[in-house]
Amino acid sequence: MRRFYHVYILVSESHPGKHYTGLTTNLGARLASHNSGQVPHTSNFRPWRIETAVAFHRRSKAVAFEKYLKSH
Repeated sequence: MRRFYHVYILVSESHPGKHYTGLTTNLGARLASHNSGQVPHTSNFRPWRIETAVAFHRRSKAVAFEKYLKSH
């Protein structure tokens, strides 16, 4: 089975105006790392929940989509 690359948007449950966009191949593990404080950029706004996740077969497409989302 092919690996999927997930572009995800998190929303902070403690600060609903805070969002974080990222890319991963293991969505559950990545959310757990955000919520355990292992990601310095998001540790002050825990806990997080997944608002949106989009799966891609090709990493290049996922990277381009993440870049687009972060370009505002």
